[in-house]
Amino acid sequence: MSRGWQTFSALLLFIGIFNNACVEGLGVNWGTVSSHKLAPETVIQLLKDNGIQKVKLFDADPTILKALAGSGLEVMIAATNLELADLGDPTKAKDWVHKNVIPYNVNSKDGVNITIVAVGNEPFLQAYGDKFTGVTAPALKNIQDALNEAGVGKTTKASIPFNGDVYMSPFYNPVPSAGIFRPDIADKIREILKILNANNAPFIVNIYPFLSLYFAKNFPLEYAFFDGATPLVDGKIQYTNVLDANMDTLVSALKVEGYSDMPIIVGEIGWPTDGDTNANVTLAQRFLQGLIKHLASNKGSPLRPGYLETYLFGLFDEDKKSTLPGNFERSWGIFKYDGQPKFPLDLSGKGENKTLVAAKDVQYLPKKWCVLKGDAPTDANLADNMNYACNNGGDCTPIQDGSSCNFLDAKQKASYVFNSYFQIQNQSNTSCDFKGLATVTTQDPSVPNCNFTIQIAPSTSTSPAHVAHSSSHEQGKSAASTSLPGTLATILAFATMLAQLRL
Repeated sequence: MSRGWQTFSALLLFIGIFNNACVEGLGVNWGTVSSHKLAPETVIQLLKDNGIQKVKLFDADPTILKALAGSGLEVMIAATNLELADLGDPTKAKDWVHKNVIPYNVNSKDGVNITIVAVGNEPFLQAYGDKFTGVTAPALKNIQDALNEAGVGKTTKASIPFNGDVYMSPFYNPVPSAGIFRPDIADKIREILKILNANNAPFIVNIYPFLSLYFAKNFPLEYAFFDGATPLVDGKIQYTNVLDANMDTLVSALKVEGYSDMPIIVGEIGWPTDGDTNANVTLAQRFLQGLIKHLASNKGSPLRPGYLETYLFGLFDEDKKSTLPGNFERSWGIFKYDGQPKFPLDLSGKGENKTLVAAKDVQYLPKKWCVLKGDAPTDANLADNMNYACNNGGDCTPIQDGSSCNFLDAKQKASYVFNSYFQIQNQSNTSCDFKGLATVTTQDPSVPNCNFTIQIAPSTSTSPAHVAHSSSHEQGKSAASTSLPGTLATILAFATMLAQLRL
C-alpha cells in the first residue's frame, strides 16, 4: 500500500467515517449467488455502518467495483478456477489485469483499493483431482508479473485461497507440529510458495470448524468453539479450539518448506444458521462472537502469535447456491438476504452487547404471499407441484430435516414452498396457481421460528449477470463434500488419540 493511501485511510478512520468499531483485520466475503441482490451502494453503506473495512469478492464484477471507488475499503477480487487455464498465457493475464485492476486506479483515494487478486479458489481440493494442479502456479505467476509490470505490484498482490485439505499431519503423528503439505501436491505448492515469497504475498487458507462437525459426527463439539475446552497437548503446547490447531498445522507445513514467516490470511471462516442440526442461530452466534473476541485479543495461535487478517463467510444468505454440499450452504450470512441482522454481534470483540446495523432504505415487494388453498388435498399432485417449485428457483432447504421450518405440517410446508417460488418470480400473476392448488393472501402465514419471506423489489437489486462468476466458492464446497479435508481428519485423530490417553 502506498504511503499516501495509508495516510488517507488512517484519516478516514480517525475522523469517524467508519462509525462503528471493528476488530483490526476483520473483513467479510461478499457473495452474490442470489436471486435478488441488494444494490452495491446499499451494501457498501452497510459495511461502513458496521465498521467493516475489508471485503472479499469471488469475481471482478465491474458494477460492484465501480461502486467501491472512493469507499476507502480494502478489496480482494478474484479470477475464477475456470479462468486459470487461460491465465497461463502471459498475454491473457495482462489483459485480465488491464481489464479488472488498472481501470480502478488502485493507488488513488478516488479509486478502488484492490489489495489482493485471488487467482482461483481452492483449486487443489482433493475432489478436483488434477483438474487445476498444472495451471494454477503459471496463472499466479502471470497475474503477479502483470501487476508488477503495470506498476501496482507493491500494493496489489496475487495469491490463492486454499482449502485446509492442502496440508495435513502424518497418521502416525497427528499433531499440529508435524504438519506437512499433502504429498501429492507438494511440488506444486513449492512452486506457489516461491512465487508468493518473492512478491511478499500472503498464503490464504479457508477454514471451516462447522464442517468438522458436519463431515465427522464424532468430532468433539467443544473444540469447534472458543470457550476453553479441555486442552489437547502437543508437546508443551495446549490447544483448546480447532482453529488454532488447524492454523499451526499450516504454520508447521510452511516451516518445513522454509517459509516460517510467510504471512497467513484466513480467507473464509463462518457458521451457517440453517440447514443442519448444528446450523442454527445459537451456535453461529457463539462461534462468531468467540472468533471475533479471539481475533481482538491478538493472541493468535501458539505457533503464530499476533494479528490474523480474517474474512468472515459470509455477508448475506445466498438462495441460488447449490445445496450439494448440504442444505446449510445457502445460510452462511451474518445478515439475512435483505441485509437485516440475524443476531447480535459485537464486531469490536470488546464484549459489548451490540447489534449489527441493518441495510438502509431496502425496498420490498408488496406484502402478499402465496399459500396452499385450505381445501386442497395433500396427495401426489401436491407433491409434484411442490417439487416443481423447489426445482425451479424456490428455496426449499428450510423445510428439510434438521432445518428451521421442518416442524411445519404438510400443508404449511406446501405453502412455504409455493411462497418461496412466488417471491423468486417477483410475485407475478402466473406464479401462484400450481394447478389450482394455491392462492394469494395478504395475511402473513409466518409462524414463530419460521418466516415466510417477502422478497426485495427488483428495482433495488443488481442484475443476475454475474451469478455464474460468483460460484467458485460454491463449487469448492460441493467438491469438498465428497471428501473429509485432511486437516480436519488430523484434528479429529488428534482429539481422539488424546481423549484415549486421558482414559
